Amino acid sequence: MVALNLDAPMSGADDDFDRLSPPSGPTVSVMIPTLNEAGNLPYVLNTIPNWVDEIVLVDGRSHDDTLRIAKVLHPEIRIIKELRPGKGAAMRAGFEACKGDFIIALDADGSMDGAEIPRFRDALANGADYVKGTRFGPGGGSADITALRRFGDGGICFLIRVLFGARYTDATYGYIAVRKDCIARLGIDTDGFEVETLIGIRAQRAGLRTTEVPCFEAVRIHGTSNLHAVKDGLRIFRTIVTERLRGRIRVP
Repeated sequence: MVALNLDAPMSGADDDFDRLSPPSGPTVSVMIPTLNEAGNLPYVLNTIPNWVDEIVLVDGRSHDDTLRIAKVLHPEIRIIKELRPGKGAAMRAGFEACKGDFIIALDADGSMDGAEIPRFRDALANGADYVKGTRFGPGGGSADITALRRFGDGGICFLIRVLFGARYTDATYGYIAVRKDCIARLGIDTDGFEVETLIGIRAQRAGLRTTEVPCFEAVRIHGTSNLHAVKDGLRIFRTIVTERLRGRIRVP
């Protein structure tokens, strides 16, 4: 990881003020992959700062009221319908669709707090190309992680450090941000939950200036997760090995 020494603000009154205060400088897009998250969107959309320039919702063929509720709550939201299944496919489509200089991606299940968006924006504004949210670094935490998933994430971080030299404290958390002009250098070409790990590896291999910011993961509000710890853990392991064996991604 190309580390930057950035001091991220902690949650509190300052975050509340920042949520309302329009920043100057680069434009910001927030991208949210969804699949049947109608029950969670009221909370998720309400936590996003009002100075965000656009919200892009990428929907993977939801069969509940996700799209209707999104439009009712945020009439200007941009909706992208992705026919390919998988979180990776949704994120790839969302990154392509976003118009902001900075793109911040968060989940639609209510586990990620939009009030933490200023930390990602500030890290990018201070020179980072790619920003990872971390539950396990200083200041982070989780109310949802299981012992098995925590052990698995630690193993993934170890592998990435040994094979690629990236010193991440959290390899599988999906709260991330990236500069729009760096998207092509990531060469995202996977469709599943392994996409966050792949992006972290590609960012390291591309030499992107990277930092982590502390986040707190809450418990999903409604519904059940599509994540399968063992199956998706094996996919992540295969992704790491495959990435180590292949050459660097060539981009235009």
